[in-house]
Amino acid sequence: MLQRLRHEEIMRRVRLSGATSVHDLARQLGVSPSTIRRDLEVLDRDGTLKRVRGGALPSVDADTDMPFAQVAAIHEGDKEAVAVCAGRLVREGDVVLLDIGTTTMRLARQLRGRRVTVVTSSLAVLDVLRADPEVELLVLGGMVRRPYHSLVGVLTEEALRQVVADRVFLSASGVRRDGQIVDTTLAEVPLKRAMIAAAGQVVLLADRHKFPGTGALRVCGPEDLDVVVTNDGADDSTLRACAAAGAEVVLA
Repeated sequence: MLQRLRHEEIMRRVRLSGATSVHDLARQLGVSPSTIRRDLEVLDRDGTLKRVRGGALPSVDADTDMPFAQVAAIHEGDKEAVAVCAGRLVREGDVVLLDIGTTTMRLARQLRGRRVTVVTSSLAVLDVLRADPEVELLVLGGMVRRPYHSLVGVLTEEALRQVVADRVFLSASGVRRDGQIVDTTLAEVPLKRAMIAAAGQVVLLADRHKFPGTGALRVCGPEDLDVVVTNDGADDSTLRACAAAGAEVVLA
């Protein structure tokens, strides 16, 4: 098994079990304990998981120290501009996937009163659209992450396998200078990848402060994006990397 695939499988198993031993991982993946120990050291350095004696634990989510309401209050004007611009990309009758995040919550407000279908794992989006009779709203199941108003886990991932959407509006912690989309939250990354796989078009919503940005976990490459919506003032070299990979850059 390639190292990248092995790392993804280790992350998945740690996420599911909460704590995993070196010997269990070695047996399950068919490699030696020494190989697993090296893998865990790499993943621990990246912040993906926490290496402990004899095994590994899930990493503490980076955003649990900053609750949703506090994040929503940061750079409000830039986020609102991105959301308004993104709303113009949605057409009558579209099926759209809305990722978790404070900007996608603002996008949900732009969809009020419109004949669209919204599929989401965001409880904040649910709160915005639950009473709207025009919007067909599908909420993915899963475990509730209270600090960030989202649903995560294997139930959410399984539900996404049944979804076929016209486009997904994706959030992220940041965009690296080479255009790589990154995030800080272990539990959310598999869902973002599943949303990308379920959508015909991938639209990244990221205000200008996320160009460039940081995050230990890779979500996808710039070649996986169709559109990037951000603000004037985002780092030019990072935007050029996205555009060079084929993404259309839209400035709000």
